Amino acid sequence: MNLNETAVFVKVVQAGSFSGAARQLQLPTSTISTRISRLEKRLGVTLLQRTTRRLNLTEAGSIYFQHASTGLGYMMEAEAAISTAINEAQGRLKITAPADLGDFLLSSLVNKVQETYPKIEIELLLTDRYLDLVAEGVDAAIRTGELRDSSLIARQVGTVCWAMFASREYLGSAPMLNAPQDLRYHPCVQFTPIGRDEWTLTNNTSSITIPMQRSSLVNSIGVVRAMVMANKGVALLPTYVCRPEMVEDKLVRILPDWHAKADPVHLVYPRQRFVPVKLRAFVDLASALLKDWFNQEQHG
Repeated sequence: MNLNETAVFVKVVQAGSFSGAARQLQLPTSTISTRISRLEKRLGVTLLQRTTRRLNLTEAGSIYFQHASTGLGYMMEAEAAISTAINEAQGRLKITAPADLGDFLLSSLVNKVQETYPKIEIELLLTDRYLDLVAEGVDAAIRTGELRDSSLIARQVGTVCWAMFASREYLGSAPMLNAPQDLRYHPCVQFTPIGRDEWTLTNNTSSITIPMQRSSLVNSIGVVRAMVMANKGVALLPTYVCRPEMVEDKLVRILPDWHAKADPVHLVYPRQRFVPVKLRAFVDLASALLKDWFNQEQHG
């Protein structure tokens, strides 16, 4: 099948003459005639009856024009849709992130994207499972910790610092906390993915491992934070989930010279020859927002 011949036939019928089609297509009239002849030969029917004055469709030509013009119309619409899609940020994006990254941060990110690009629809999948982005149809992921898949394009957007927090009310009646060793006098709420039996803390010059003697074990950062806000003791938490505006200024960072691990945060997406405009727009906006967020953490 030669779609060029079909397109020429449709244009000849629409223009009403070979010469009119030739002018519109900027081709010699002889080329127009040759392509129509080839089309008729391939189909084995006469499509056009040509006289010196008029151009008439045969019955077969009328049937072919009806279907061909509709099909070409759909093709032109398809190309126009693709042209719009590659030049405008629109469509659905499936984004995954760790469930413990925080409701406040993730909702702020989604809201900012939709305010800036109202034609982008975000499907946000929160999971601690390490997804194969290509196999599961995911456009991009926010990931904490060291990256496993070197085939992905990655932008580092910040660092998650884990530090010790307790509520102001709890600290008002609790034993003094002047050094990491004093934690043995305090109940601790332990986020199990970072360990169950001990905390390893670091300052600028040294590190120390503190056994957890009086601890509650929880696998949700949100629950850990809620327990600490309910005066249940001390916990290691990411600093970004303990901002004053997020915890009603009820939590205090204790022993601020000490912290636990610091995890890099990356925005990753699959390598592809042509990055869709919607994905490029999301990556640029999300990278800037996340960098600003985590930069505030480092200087807050």
